[in-house]
Amino acid sequence: MSRVKQAKRILIFNVNWLGDVLFSTATIRNVRRNYPESYIACVIPSRCYPILKGNPHLDEVIIFDEKDRHKGMLAKLNFISMLKNRRFDTVFLLHRSFSRALICRLAGIEQRIGYNTKKRSFLLTKKINMPKQDSLHRIDFYLNVIEKAGLRVEDRYLDFIFTAEEAKHVDDFLSKNMVSRDDFIVALNPGGNWLPKRWPRDYWAQLADKLISEIKAKVIITGSISDLPLVKQIKEKMKEKPLVACGVFNIKHLGALARRADLFITADTGPMHIANAVGARKIIAIFGPTAREITGPYPDSNVVILQKDSGCPVPCYRVNCQDNRCMKAVTPEDVLAQVKKIRKS
Repeated sequence: MSRVKQAKRILIFNVNWLGDVLFSTATIRNVRRNYPESYIACVIPSRCYPILKGNPHLDEVIIFDEKDRHKGMLAKLNFISMLKNRRFDTVFLLHRSFSRALICRLAGIEQRIGYNTKKRSFLLTKKINMPKQDSLHRIDFYLNVIEKAGLRVEDRYLDFIFTAEEAKHVDDFLSKNMVSRDDFIVALNPGGNWLPKRWPRDYWAQLADKLISEIKAKVIITGSISDLPLVKQIKEKMKEKPLVACGVFNIKHLGALARRADLFITADTGPMHIANAVGARKIIAIFGPTAREITGPYPDSNVVILQKDSGCPVPCYRVNCQDNRCMKAVTPEDVLAQVKKIRKS
């Protein structure tokens, strides 16, 4: 397969969402494989920076916050000037927006490669046809851009890097809270930025109680600071006492915890993919409105996906759904049964 022009300075203009930036790490790695000697930078919003921090396949991570520090026209012009001064000659536009393609054109990047989305065709020098909706896993959706541009794609796993110091921080926290290496550690991730994908808080409380009372597990509830109200409600509904790490760990620490735990239980969220990327021993993933073929974990050899037919189409994008029956269909007993199988294996 032929390659695009052998670039010296490559830019990857990434997307805006944590999970999808994680999906794009397979693309970043494969770009590096095709251009081992080139300078490769990636543009992401600041909230996604921890996903790529420490990524060994990038020489630089550039921050672009369209709705914050780069919101105004002057800030955008300064950003364009900065890109122009860096003299990139090729950009892979993983983001499908018109504005990103225009920025790269104004920055003088000669080769502009991306999906041929509405109104931006004239801004691209290599136009990639959009695949049929929901026909590709999100990992492959981004890999498709570089593959159709002529690059070799050798694999599709994800990269997420944490340091020994970050792992020690997690170990110290567990040790201080009387969690030892001999304990059966179960991390629960009840949050998620999309409400229809969340498992009911009552279910989380019931499951956590059973894990502690029946399995004798050390249960650790994870999440960001924004998840604190949710976790507080779950804890208030419980009879047992879990260890709450919500708001204590950053996203790198979450990866280290997922690697340390014996089991990571979650819905279809970014943390699920982080846990898988770091090689979590076992993951139970609760799916409802989303399809494993599109956003499921890869590889899935260490993952049990629980999903039931609730009569709704999957994938379903009704973000204002109040019924949540697809998530309710998977019960705490269903999850506990899988935990017991894992415990025996």
